[in-house]
Amino acid sequence: MAETLLGPVITKLIDLLADEVKSLNGVRKQVKSLQKELEFIQPLLKHAEAKLESGEIRDVMQVWVKHVREEANRIEEIIDEYLYFVEAEKHHRQSGCISCFHKACGFVKNLKQRHDIASKIKDVKNSLREIKDRGQAYGLRPLEQGASSPTTYVEAPIDPRLGSLFIEKDEFVGLETESEALVRKLVEGSSARSVISLVGQGGIGKTTLAKKVYDEEIVKGHFELHAWVTVSQSYNVKKLLKNLKRQICTSDRGMEETDKDVEQQIQDLRDSIEAKSYVVVFDDVWQEEFWGVIKSALPNNNMGSRILITTHNLQTWSSKSSWELFCKKAFQYEFQGQCPQDLEHLSHEIVNKCKGLPLVIATIAGLLSTKEKVELEWQRVLDDLNSKSEMNSELNSTAKILSLSYYDLPSHLKSCFLYFGIFPEDYSIECERLYRLWIAEGFIIARGEMTLNEVAEAYLKELLQRNLLAIGFVIGAGKTCRVHDLMHDVILSRADEVCFCRTWDENKSRFRGAGRRLRISGSIENVLKNVGDSPIRSVFLSDIDDQLTESFIVTLFKKFKLLEVLDFDSVPLNILPKEVGNLFHLKYLSLKYTKVKILPNSIKNLQKLQSLDIRRTLIRELPMEINELRNLRHLLACTINECSFDFHDGVQMHEGFGNLEDLQSLSLFEAHHGGIGVVKELEKLRKLRWLGVSKLTSETWKGVCASI
Repeated sequence: MAETLLGPVITKLIDLLADEVKSLNGVRKQVKSLQKELEFIQPLLKHAEAKLESGEIRDVMQVWVKHVREEANRIEEIIDEYLYFVEAEKHHRQSGCISCFHKACGFVKNLKQRHDIASKIKDVKNSLREIKDRGQAYGLRPLEQGASSPTTYVEAPIDPRLGSLFIEKDEFVGLETESEALVRKLVEGSSARSVISLVGQGGIGKTTLAKKVYDEEIVKGHFELHAWVTVSQSYNVKKLLKNLKRQICTSDRGMEETDKDVEQQIQDLRDSIEAKSYVVVFDDVWQEEFWGVIKSALPNNNMGSRILITTHNLQTWSSKSSWELFCKKAFQYEFQGQCPQDLEHLSHEIVNKCKGLPLVIATIAGLLSTKEKVELEWQRVLDDLNSKSEMNSELNSTAKILSLSYYDLPSHLKSCFLYFGIFPEDYSIECERLYRLWIAEGFIIARGEMTLNEVAEAYLKELLQRNLLAIGFVIGAGKTCRVHDLMHDVILSRADEVCFCRTWDENKSRFRGAGRRLRISGSIENVLKNVGDSPIRSVFLSDIDDQLTESFIVTLFKKFKLLEVLDFDSVPLNILPKEVGNLFHLKYLSLKYTKVKILPNSIKNLQKLQSLDIRRTLIRELPMEINELRNLRHLLACTINECSFDFHDGVQMHEGFGNLEDLQSLSLFEAHHGGIGVVKELEKLRKLRWLGVSKLTSETWKGVCASI
């Protein structure tokens, strides 16, 4: 299976070595030599990926690529460990007076560190030379020297018409008349509670249609309570009911909940909605018994309430519907959505290979939409489909076909796409949050005058163009995206093979292999014992069952001191320990929807921090030290009022935040605190593109207008 992680990792290492070489006194020569070795191996790696994708000498290539990956990880570990030491020494010197004896000890320690890194780099260089020689013995050559690949990998252009990807009604196949009919079923008819099912195979747009109807003004205005719940194949009833209550019972949002059993949760819900009209959407239901479990929580109160369920059936599409979907997706920008005559024969063969499965049709058609509309390109895709379809298992065959769209991605998109494997099935992520994460991970490469955020947005549009993602919108969160559950399985398979990420979930017994990214779910009791000493760079916590104690967090920081991404979004966390200041490499920190009240003063040590998300926390005031974070680009904050649970209060900032010259997003900032002097700090933020301000007076309003 093709390695996808190494290209971005090696590029990151080259940039790191170039940027940080000034800190590597005494080892400059070794670092430069190592960089050259990496640059030589990189084109061999591309040839190895092409051979893996075509099925050539699979086992040998897998072992070779594994060795390259291990050495790349080892190099990054060496450099990051050394830079961590340099940063720790700097903070130690700044912490107070140091005696001559301690200065001498520090000098000796520094010499030893430089000697150690030089020795380690020399050892890695020898290993890389052996790997390079072995690769050449296997016949690996730079692709530009004549090696061939079964598929042409060309960076897809950014099409100016990509706005059409944000689904319009006329893009639905077989569902064109459903939108208006669904609205009528929801707002008209009997006062008795009724259940409406939207049934169909994956890829036809059931979720998009349901969301479009759910968001209609006439629907929003007709019902007093609204909720959207994604169910998926494996669901937890207690968490599902908790999610439902959080959306319906807004007055309880943010309050601590005791560990109630299912019966108590159902009774609470019934009591909350008994006398009100409601509309609830349960999206992506797979199991027939689901309704039997959930219906007790939704009383038939004769208020005209409605429940909409999107679910799967086992029927494949007719040839006519399959052809219509294929043409609309493959020729969405050309030929008025019609197949040109010279491609009809090959196109029909391709559609036949998709076995009437709409998700497969949409995905393969999305791949073809990026290709030149000539027989040669169509024949290549058909040949690949033929090779992938020769499987005994239809499920395996479907996964193989879907994986073609992954292999066809240009290298700069593969890691971005695999990133969806970090999140749970059917998880919708804010697009803006995704951009910040991709940037922190080093996936986004600057392009001309574009900002990194603009490049990340262009990457997402490329994935959308290929029909690999579905777009959505959540009130309060903005535009979101997600991958289909079948495609999520493909991503997990690829991610496991290239050690891209790993998941700890004691409840589901899923914990595989090594990886530089870790998602922790369920119980945290044994996680730190079982993860081992792998070089984790990103940690995500979600759906945590236990309260996160200070001792657990401190141990986590010590164990993974080289973290670059740390995401505590919506977990039971009440305190951020001062030890967070020891994470010198941290670029992304999210405390969103936690009950943290104070940021420690040690936050000033996070000099590489790019994004700080403290929205929906209890933090009312930012420490003065925040003004020292010169690389900060996004400061997102709004505080919960503990009495009313009002999410619209801004945070207070001190004079001096004008030093944050790279800041692009600042929201929500309380203008009233500090008066006009604080507001004038905005004048210094020349890169600011997004500003949210609260508690404006006439004086501060004038000051804000004058500053921006």
